[in-house]
Amino acid sequence: MSGPRPVVLSGPSGAGKSTLMKKLMKDYEDVFGFSVSHTTRDPRPGEEDGKDYHFTTREAMQEGIDNAEFIENAEFSGNMYGTSKAAIEDVRAKNLICILDVDIQGVKRIKETDLNPIYISIQPPSMEILEKRLRDRQTESEESLQKRLEAARIDMELSKEPGVFDVVIINDDVERAYEELKDILNEEIKKVQEAKS
Repeated sequence: MSGPRPVVLSGPSGAGKSTLMKKLMKDYEDVFGFSVSHTTRDPRPGEEDGKDYHFTTREAMQEGIDNAEFIENAEFSGNMYGTSKAAIEDVRAKNLICILDVDIQGVKRIKETDLNPIYISIQPPSMEILEKRLRDRQTESEESLQKRLEAARIDMELSKEPGVFDVVIINDDVERAYEELKDILNEEIKKVQEAKS
């Protein structure tokens, strides 16, 4: 695979990954491309197929996984999620930095590939703050929320293991976390901008 080095962003639900990613995409729309993941879950209101996710069936997705078309995949709350090699290639073919939003299982799977991305973990300041953020969204049942919190606890522990991530950003202040993220990616951003000029 050629093109700029991809970026793997990971961290528990509610840590602020999506917020930071949206800021990056807005400020550097001609630099970053988002690898659109596949999922078997139903679209949420306002989500578009091919833009937010590739919405698919369990059978079709399992077939793709069996044919080694996915760089990583996981099951969460009864739904399958995954990143296809084609989705990454689509972004890199445009000479953009591909951003992958994956969970900790996905990070471990990507480490087994030749992708060589920059691994960044976005973490909440504490479990209490994370729980408050998730509750404030009011998008889930109590059972689903508890599953997310349990996954977050595991994620926060694993993110402390040496060598898993190149950098861990604690998102206690969005603007500060965003500046930190930009600093880390500055070199790759410059490469893409120079190649375009």
